[in-house]
Amino acid sequence: MANGSPVVHGFPHLDTVRSAITALYRRLSYDGVHRYAPSLVPADAAFSDQDDLHLGAQRVARAMVRHLHLPDARMIVAFRAMEHAGSVELAAGPEYFIELNDRFRTHRRDIGAALSHEVMHVLLHRLGLEFPGTRDNEILTDTATAYLGAGWLLLDAFREDATASQKLGYLTPEEFGYVLAKRAFAFDEDPSPWFTSPQAYTAFTAGRERALQDSRQPPLTAAGWAGRHRYAKDRRHAQDHPGAPAAPGVPYTFEGGTDGLRVSFACPTCHQRIRVPVRGRVRARCGLCRTVLDCNT
Repeated sequence: MANGSPVVHGFPHLDTVRSAITALYRRLSYDGVHRYAPSLVPADAAFSDQDDLHLGAQRVARAMVRHLHLPDARMIVAFRAMEHAGSVELAAGPEYFIELNDRFRTHRRDIGAALSHEVMHVLLHRLGLEFPGTRDNEILTDTATAYLGAGWLLLDAFREDATASQKLGYLTPEEFGYVLAKRAFAFDEDPSPWFTSPQAYTAFTAGRERALQDSRQPPLTAAGWAGRHRYAKDRRHAQDHPGAPAAPGVPYTFEGGTDGLRVSFACPTCHQRIRVPVRGRVRARCGLCRTVLDCNT
């Protein structure tokens, strides 16, 4: 939890974020991921200063449990002084104990954001889905929270001005925006009306632009002129020099085979690698997330 300290911006964790999205689709399947549509509605996480602290926290926690399809998991929420925003005891259940930072006693509007991350830890624990290392596992948790419909709260908790700042989670604000934009494209959902923080909306816009770049990379037909020109040059080189290493900094690789040259690239939705033959216009369908892709190989 960044509270008053400088907030990191940009996309330093993008590779791990993309791996987390792929891992979600592999563990849950396309149908499983789409069980989490639509997102948690703002009313379910609303928390005013007039609400009883503990009863209100329990109410929001129950809403998280329902949204994440954890009907038999009862959350017990307490508050204490700690360095991080929260923690959860991942026992076998049926009760899970969540502790939140004492800061939330007086910053109640962000209790839903903190709970969304901790309850997602419970879901991932039950799914047996984790990444090695604390850093990558927390990035997985933030990504899953955003992609499965509760993490817009984490981005909305981001506030920054000349004298103070607050950010929850391990992702940068722009990375949260990136994941939320990926979800928006996949679920045809626009989270921007839910943001109460102007900085959150700005970060979402930046993340959305970065997410759009994924769908404009060659060999996709939506690629721009410069990308298509570079792709044609790399394709000729691969045809003339079979087995040559891929050019640095490009999102595709060429592979030879008995049936001719093939190109491999990441699905812009789930980031699983897709391989298609190099033979001009091709329509490919991702076997993991079912996205249909128009390509010019």
